[in-house]
Amino acid sequence: MYKLVKYVGMGLLVFGLAACDNSDSTAAGDAAQSSAASGQPISLLDGKLSFSLPAGMSDMSDKLTNPSSNVRAYADNVKQKAVIVIINDDDALALDKLAADVEQKQRARDPQLQVIASKDIEIKGHTLRQFDSVISENGKTTWSSILFTRIGDKQATLQISLPADNQQQAQTEAQNIINTIVIQ
Repeated sequence: MYKLVKYVGMGLLVFGLAACDNSDSTAAGDAAQSSAASGQPISLLDGKLSFSLPAGMSDMSDKLTNPSSNVRAYADNVKQKAVIVIINDDDALALDKLAADVEQKQRARDPQLQVIASKDIEIKGHTLRQFDSVISENGKTTWSSILFTRIGDKQATLQISLPADNQQQAQTEAQNIINTIVIQ
């Protein structure tokens, strides 16, 4: 559990730092919105977990994580949009407990955290816990969708972080990625 919280925290830190970047993200946002359907396929856990990234995002794991870690990081070139996947051995904690622990950690960093949803969802017979929130840090707002699930003897956490200047657009972009998830 500690490792999970540590890696989710690391993902939030990466986006906190990206929020400090004053790059203009309007063009990148427009490109991602128009190309959500033409994403790059990602396959993990020997094909048991797959999803598609929006155009403009690529594997940045070697730049953002330790090569031997259980974390995969995908981001756009300005690192304002990211999908972070953490795969650990299953620790048998209930999925709603994992979401509650992450909420507690996020609230410690942002007392004005906006929890949008914390609910179970089902994808082709597999239960996932979805935790959506809006985080404010350093004057920037980030949409965060975190999904927790079990695949065999592994626990998988998928965190989608997007700029939330337009919260509805960020929520839609995150949901577009979630809609591509396949678990076998």
